[in-house]
Amino acid sequence: MFGYFDATYILVLIGAVLSMWASMRVNSTYQKYAGVRSYSGLTGAEAAQRILNGAGIYDVRVEHISGNLTDHYDPRSKVLRLSDSVYGSASVAAIGVAAHECGHAIQDDKSYAPLKIRNAFVPVANFGTKAAFPIILLGLFFGSSYTLVQIGLLCFACGTLFQLITLPVEFNASARAVSILGSTHMLSDQELKQTRKVLSAAAMTYVAAAAASILSLLRLILLFGGGRRRD
Repeated sequence: MFGYFDATYILVLIGAVLSMWASMRVNSTYQKYAGVRSYSGLTGAEAAQRILNGAGIYDVRVEHISGNLTDHYDPRSKVLRLSDSVYGSASVAAIGVAAHECGHAIQDDKSYAPLKIRNAFVPVANFGTKAAFPIILLGLFFGSSYTLVQIGLLCFACGTLFQLITLPVEFNASARAVSILGSTHMLSDQELKQTRKVLSAAAMTYVAAAAASILSLLRLILLFGGGRRRD
């Protein structure tokens, strides 16, 4: 009556729950400390500019971008973009996020190896993520073609690998941010503890994304990876 139940969906469900939990945690943590104004009174944009200049980086522009927590550093155009809730806010949360993005700019300036690897892997991961399921479906359509299915799994694995490569890059950027904010006294010790909580919650979104991708890859391998060659 209920049709066929695919037990491997449990893996996808676990990944989805992890991602939802991480997203809820980072949003709630950010909102909590977005209401705590820093003693320095620096906005996210001002803090970012001060950190960049202090690191001897003068060729990176700090710009505003719309959205909520859409902050990112673009190494191609040398632009650090801060979102609505960060750019003009003087909260400890905003300064923490701005400092984290500065961490990426510093990584780029110092040719941090994991960042270079991640940036070089972006086109491979984008192609793999988009092509994986169409290739797998083509393999199934053509009589369960072993070769096509395996190529599809390999493409999906590229996306998963990208998620794993991202982890050390993000953790290092946060570590740099906390170190700089502490050594320059931009934040007090108490404010630094609050900022750590924000950055730790943000880091968990990357951990959850990597875990979800691994679980999805495992499901695909269980479903299609053990088939016999039929080509």
